[in-house]
Amino acid sequence: MNDALRQVVALVREVARAEITPRYLRVAHTHKNDGSLFTEADAATQKALEAALPDIIASPVLGEEMTEARQHAAWAAGDNGLWCIDPIDGTSNFVAGIPYFAISIAWLKNGQRELGVVYDPIANECFYAARGQGAFLDDEPLPIRTPVNELRRAMAGIEPKRLPKELIAKLVADPPYASLRNFGASALDWCYTAAGRFDIYVHGKQKLWDYAAGALILEEAGGKLSCLEGPFDEGGIWERSVIASASPVLFEQWQTWLHKAG
Repeated sequence: MNDALRQVVALVREVARAEITPRYLRVAHTHKNDGSLFTEADAATQKALEAALPDIIASPVLGEEMTEARQHAAWAAGDNGLWCIDPIDGTSNFVAGIPYFAISIAWLKNGQRELGVVYDPIANECFYAARGQGAFLDDEPLPIRTPVNELRRAMAGIEPKRLPKELIAKLVADPPYASLRNFGASALDWCYTAAGRFDIYVHGKQKLWDYAAGALILEEAGGKLSCLEGPFDEGGIWERSVIASASPVLFEQWQTWLHKAG
């Protein structure tokens, strides 16, 4: 693990211990303009990360809980380095007491994902990767479980909310996989796919902070990814759909089925 990555891993554990776990099951919440939930834990976690991350690598910070204007300003200033953070990915789960949420942190340079850390404070699992150095769950290389090699036997991670209606209908009426799950935290979904817990994954639309860390972790685990519309990194920066698997062979089967169904 390189020094910057080591420091980020230590930081997410420290911030989660100070700002997130003490508020779990006992935090008040409000709704943002888009209807999504917001808590004081989101605000406190983002504030702590904004203060600490530039001391690890001196780069602007772009966070989910910033205004759109601040997000775009950070992106414009971040060609030579940019932190991209989601202080609590899965806030609805956090508020409801469902133990599936995480801190997600990525560092990008020239728009390319270079470092990614996703920490689940309830399971105490830290997924991390640096470009060209592999992906890990704590000290164990990913994937942990070898994905199946037949689509009909696959465990699928599927977020149907933002998929095309015609595709959803086909997934429900004639699923090509064995079983599906939808847990509600995109950053962890990426990591579960990288670990082989999900054999395949599809999501209709994710924000930059939803995919920045997880996509790198999946890539460094040897997985494959794309958008529904085409190559992953040709999608729009701010929103992208996702097709993914830790198995390149299974990815090809899954991508082919989705394209035919769509």
